[in-house]
Amino acid sequence: MPVISTNTAANAAVSYLNMNASAESSALAKLSSGSRITQASDDAAGLAISTRISSDVTTLQQAATNASQATSILQTADGGASNISDILARMKSLASESASGTVTDSSRTYIQSEFSQLSSEIDSIASATSYSGQSLLDGSSAFASGVSVLVGVSGTDTITITLSSLTTSALGIGSLDVSTQSGATAALDTLDTAIDTVSGARATIGAQESRFNFSGESISTQTQNLQAAKSAITDVDIASEEATLSSAEVKTQAAVSAETAANQMPQYLLKLLG
Repeated sequence: MPVISTNTAANAAVSYLNMNASAESSALAKLSSGSRITQASDDAAGLAISTRISSDVTTLQQAATNASQATSILQTADGGASNISDILARMKSLASESASGTVTDSSRTYIQSEFSQLSSEIDSIASATSYSGQSLLDGSSAFASGVSVLVGVSGTDTITITLSSLTTSALGIGSLDVSTQSGATAALDTLDTAIDTVSGARATIGAQESRFNFSGESISTQTQNLQAAKSAITDVDIASEEATLSSAEVKTQAAVSAETAANQMPQYLLKLLG
């Protein structure tokens, strides 16, 4: 029934205009941001899940950095242990030379001088081999008892770095004396044991480094999978949203035209009174 006191058609047109304009704004926001969820009301559950995934990804990225730093620590320690191993090999060579009956006591004095210097160098290397101010091979840092490195999203996802002390005292060679033939002969077995100890320490370092390398690869895979999962939840489907935008634009234009026509209806009705 046509009336002039209440323009029902205009009210309906305004309602649809607001609805279509809101849909158009929402589509534009999603397209410009690249995200399907621009506000919590778009997908409350999806927002909660994606936020948790984002947190896990950030933690994993830091875990990857942790694993990389741990590998650097182990490589530094192995470099120092390698130098100590080379020195021990030279010390054994000197002890073997001194143990020979063809060497005179005066020559053994010179041999002992070099032997003593090499022994001191082992302690120097053990102390100087450090990372971020912490000595790695002299037993003075936390690495001697074990340091846990976080390599996951949970506090239990850790790998422990443990480094052995490789000082002359720890190796049992601090009091060796090759200035005599008997002393040199006795030193040979002790040096063999020390060499085996250093080799074992290097093997342990290598095993730990290998584990961190595999852990780093696992972290990278987890990060990629989580990022893909987050993308599936939050990233906007450009083609679908563009279609939504086009539809909203057409409906908005139609609502504007309808509103214009509805506003003219009372004027037409007034002509009936004339």
